[in-house]
Amino acid sequence: MTRSDAAAGRSTLIEHLDFALTVDAGDRVLHDAALLLRGDRIVDIGPTDEVLARLGDAAVDERVDGRGRGVIPGLIDTHVHLSETLSRAVFPDVLATRAWVFHWAKPFYAHVDDQDEAVSVRLGATEMLRSGTTCFLDMGAQNDAGLTARAAAEIGIRGIVGRHAADRKPAEIPPGWSREMVDHHFFPDHKVALEALEDSVRRWNGHADGRIRCWVNIEGKEPCSLELHVGARDLAERLGVGTTYHIASSIEESRVSEKKYGRWPVTRVAEGGGLGSNLVLAHAVALTDAEVARLAEHGTSVAFCPSTSLKLAKGATAIGKYPEMIEAGVTVGLGTDGVSAAGNLNLHRQVHLVAGLFKDARLDPTLVGARKALRMATVEGAKALGWDDEIGSLEPGKQADLVLFDLHHHEWTPYSDPLQALVWSASAASIAETWVAGRRLYDGTRVTTVDEPALRAEARERAASIVRKAGLDADVPVTTTLYD
Repeated sequence: MTRSDAAAGRSTLIEHLDFALTVDAGDRVLHDAALLLRGDRIVDIGPTDEVLARLGDAAVDERVDGRGRGVIPGLIDTHVHLSETLSRAVFPDVLATRAWVFHWAKPFYAHVDDQDEAVSVRLGATEMLRSGTTCFLDMGAQNDAGLTARAAAEIGIRGIVGRHAADRKPAEIPPGWSREMVDHHFFPDHKVALEALEDSVRRWNGHADGRIRCWVNIEGKEPCSLELHVGARDLAERLGVGTTYHIASSIEESRVSEKKYGRWPVTRVAEGGGLGSNLVLAHAVALTDAEVARLAEHGTSVAFCPSTSLKLAKGATAIGKYPEMIEAGVTVGLGTDGVSAAGNLNLHRQVHLVAGLFKDARLDPTLVGARKALRMATVEGAKALGWDDEIGSLEPGKQADLVLFDLHHHEWTPYSDPLQALVWSASAASIAETWVAGRRLYDGTRVTTVDEPALRAEARERAASIVRKAGLDADVPVTTTLYD
């Protein structure tokens, strides 16, 4: 179905699906299921005979035999850096978070121009669609938020964009940071930063018929003042949107905060009045029990990125309190982070990881598991983004964002419980189709809205050029004392 077809309200009936994991309030699993789509919406879902009975003699524009297919809601990535997609496998895996950011990521960002970032966003969006992600929360553009908004809109994916912002430059600018990057990322103070962020929201929120939203996103952590952390959430509330930033992303960060301010980062923000239901905290690995309770009290959400914790040794299984957050009622979504931090933009892989990490770490087979993991990647992610009225589950009236799996694939041969097979046996390799807003954007062989071979060729050339210009092919520090 094309964009014009979806907009015109064309109808599609996918019938006799082997299963549908609805991820609704009751986590219904339907067998011999049917989905009726009209335009960008789900009109009906249920057992095929019941949907056909309700449809009666009404005509449909497209009728699809769903035998040998299973369907789930589109996956929702609650923390990603699309401007990083050209940095795949550049940074070594011996870096802790702060050295990774200050001596590797910042120099890379410093040499990503507008054209590089457009390619990066398109490349990342195609990877997400191929692995079942239909919606994302991007941390912030290296250049203009509108560039991310336009590039994502062209691909057809759903998402939230933002403009990168900070207001506390380090005392000494490290090697590789360009003057242009510093001037663009670091504002003179929080007031000037908030003015620029408000302008981005007013220009880009609601782009592409509402499929692209824009938030008041900041970098967070040491490069942002307390006034900017608190002010970003206040501004977002006034504008009717959300905000996200990195915080408590490592034990080192929390210890630096304790040394400087006498309290851990989330406590400091909370005492400043900065928590709220329109805030998504990225990582939030190093928390106290009291901070978990504060997040629950204020309805603040968390984006957990398992692959990044594994690669950067953040300590999710050693000190992370994600099971406690879930138990306390904190909304916890899943994120991939950027490809240099996590290695991939495959959210399905994060579902597999989160289902088992805490079982193993705590020797408790009841922790998280398949059902909660799928909810974290779908309806809980939608709730974190304030979008659960439209996405995150397969229900009438919601957007037609969905993923179809090929059940003839070896990963599904044989299987009994579709939820167990999805989380523990399957991977993105068995995804047959990905739909966003009623459009089939990935058809099992290609993303239909872009020339992928040409895009990948351009991405390779641009990535190599950025690495050379950033000096990341030479000796680069693997530890840091910045902001200590």
